[in-house]
Amino acid sequence: MTRTVDVAIVGLGFGEDFLPVYQAHPAVGRVAIVDPSEARLADVGDRYGVADRFTDLHALLATDAWDAVHVLAPVSFHAELSLAVLRSGRHCACAVPMATTLEDLHALVETQQRSGLVYTMMETAVRGREYAAVERLHRDGALGTLTGYHGFHVQNLDGYPEYWRGFPPMQYATHALAPALALEATHVEQVVCLGSGRLTPDRVGSSGNPFPTQVGLFSLAGSDLTAQVTLSFFQTARPYTEGFDVYGDAGSVEWPRVDGDPLRFYALQDLDPGLPDRGLRGRRSTLTPLEPLDEAAGLPDAITPYLRAFDVPDGAGGTVRRPAEHGGSHPRLVHEFVTACVDGTPPPLDAVTSAQYTAPGICAHASSLQGGAPVAVPTFDLQPATKGLHP
Repeated sequence: MTRTVDVAIVGLGFGEDFLPVYQAHPAVGRVAIVDPSEARLADVGDRYGVADRFTDLHALLATDAWDAVHVLAPVSFHAELSLAVLRSGRHCACAVPMATTLEDLHALVETQQRSGLVYTMMETAVRGREYAAVERLHRDGALGTLTGYHGFHVQNLDGYPEYWRGFPPMQYATHALAPALALEATHVEQVVCLGSGRLTPDRVGSSGNPFPTQVGLFSLAGSDLTAQVTLSFFQTARPYTEGFDVYGDAGSVEWPRVDGDPLRFYALQDLDPGLPDRGLRGRRSTLTPLEPLDEAAGLPDAITPYLRAFDVPDGAGGTVRRPAEHGGSHPRLVHEFVTACVDGTPPPLDAVTSAQYTAPGICAHASSLQGGAPVAVPTFDLQPATKGLHP
């Protein structure tokens, strides 16, 4: 008989996206939901048929039940709740970022390693179909040696809950930075970051961050590639976009600027001696639209429907269509977490890797507050990296 794991989902604002995936996974037994809002608990619990409901995570942790917890609470609670989960003897998955201070990152890594339990940060940017397509090109040599990278996450958070006011964008840098680190199988050694613009008084929060936008240059260990990353959460007139462009000496991929458009793959052409020596704008490249495929390999059949838009109950006897957010990465992330919990093996995105992805953004924010002074990024108990990370 296949072993199963009982999972609790904490925070239903984002957690509802993962709930049906856990329910469908063949190695998941019971599923519980946790949210401080009794109305949201009732709504989600009734629609998905979840009987086990808690308004407080600590009440759940005080029971003898539940093997694993997936934390999807607001960012400021990520480290505190993840530490509580691990210290209770349970496996833990957490939305990005892992933490917002270096002290908490070290505490999480140390707690995980001391306990031997599973910890994974659910980094969607290296588990979606778009990243997988780029990684495959890189692995096959179509990009050559990487010479440039620009990751970006632009989102206007006006109207979001109060705790987002003044949030330092770079503390949420993992989505924009992780693909570079995964492609090069490395970590960041040093960062230089500058703030851009100035938050209006009504947008300044309690963090002390004065910048609506931050731009960082990240030096990678063992690589000549410098990763440029731009994060903006306020005062930027642009709809939400989150992605990366990567450039190599043989080929390059650019993220679509308009939602719904394909990625663009450029392949460098051979020099043509018959072309005139002036009037051109550099060496030519071919352009091919790149349509990423769903990454179903290795996934249980029961959760592959969640790679694309899927139906969920609407509470009135019907269904409503939900998009598969983050490039269809959620089934892959759930499967890796569940498999690690059941088999007792480290997940690919383990505690050390999660800290390597998170620490550079924390250090980048510190650099911006120092006018762009270089800041060294600490290392953790580094394990040998697997280039690309994708199965």
